[in-house]
Amino acid sequence: MRNEGIQRQVTGLILRFAASGWIPAGWFGPGIPAEEDRTARTGRLKIEIVSHCWNYAHFLIYQLSSLVQHPPEKTDVTVTVFHAAEDRTTRDLLSYISSFQLPSITWNFRLLPKEQLFRRAIGRNRAALETPADWIWFTDCDVLFGKGCLDSLAEALQGRREALVFPKVEYITELLSEQSPILHHGKGEPQIIPLDTAQFHPHFLTRATGPFQITHGDVARQTGYCRHLAYYQTPAPVWCKAYEDRAFRWILGTQGTPLDVSGVSRIRHINKGRYTDANRYSALRRLIRRTFQKRW
Repeated sequence: MRNEGIQRQVTGLILRFAASGWIPAGWFGPGIPAEEDRTARTGRLKIEIVSHCWNYAHFLIYQLSSLVQHPPEKTDVTVTVFHAAEDRTTRDLLSYISSFQLPSITWNFRLLPKEQLFRRAIGRNRAALETPADWIWFTDCDVLFGKGCLDSLAEALQGRREALVFPKVEYITELLSEQSPILHHGKGEPQIIPLDTAQFHPHFLTRATGPFQITHGDVARQTGYCRHLAYYQTPAPVWCKAYEDRAFRWILGTQGTPLDVSGVSRIRHINKGRYTDANRYSALRRLIRRTFQKRW
C-alpha cells in the first residue's frame, strides 16, 4: 500500500510537470477536433453548468438561488450537480431546489459514490462525454450567476468555435471566515437566499481557471475531461486538490479566450469544508489563504 501511495504521488507530480508545457499533450492521448470541424452555433443556445458539491451546501445554496432568481430568457440551461448520498445537507438542498419549475432551466442532480466525487475530473469527464449542450461550463459551488449572466454569455458565444472561453471579469468577496454572515446564513434551512453583490470587487481573469472553464460542446464530447489521464480518473478516499484544471487547458492547447460576460460573482472563503480534518495540508492551505488575502 505504501508503494502504491508513493507511485500515485510520483504520477501526480509527473502530470503536473507535463501540464506546465514541457511535454506535448499528444503523448497522452488523441488531439481535440479541429476548429473547422466544430459547429458554430447561433440562435438560442443550450448551455450546461456542471458543479460538484461535498460539504459545500452553504455555498451551493447561493449558486442555485442565483439561478432561480435570475433564470435566463434567451438560452436553455441544464444545471448538473454531482453529489454523494452521504452528504445529507446537499441532498436536502437539491430536493428543495428541484421543486422550482423554470421554463429555461433543467435540473440534473446526479449521485456519485463519494470516492468518485472526490476526484472532480471523474464527474466532469462524464458530463463532458454525455452533454447534449452547445457549450458546457465547468464551475464550482461558490460561483454565482447574476442577472443577465447566462444570456450575456449566450450572446458572446454566438457563432464561436474556440475550444475554451472564460469571463473577462468576476466580482469577488474578501476572504470570508466561518463567522461571516454569508456563510452563517447559508447553513440554515434550504431556501432562496438573495445576495447583494454590490460590495463585491472586480477581479480580472487571465485564463480559464477551474471555476471558469467554458468548453465547446463538440470538443467536450470528443475529448472529455482528462479522459485519457488515468490518474485523474481514479477514485480517491478524500477530496483531491484540483490539479486537473491545468491539465485540461494543456490538453486543449489553450489558456482560453476571454469574453464579456456580465453578472459573474464568486464567494471567497478561508476554510475549505470539503477537505477532511485528517488532511495534514488543510491548516497549511488556510494559512496561505490568510497570508495572501490582500494580494488577491
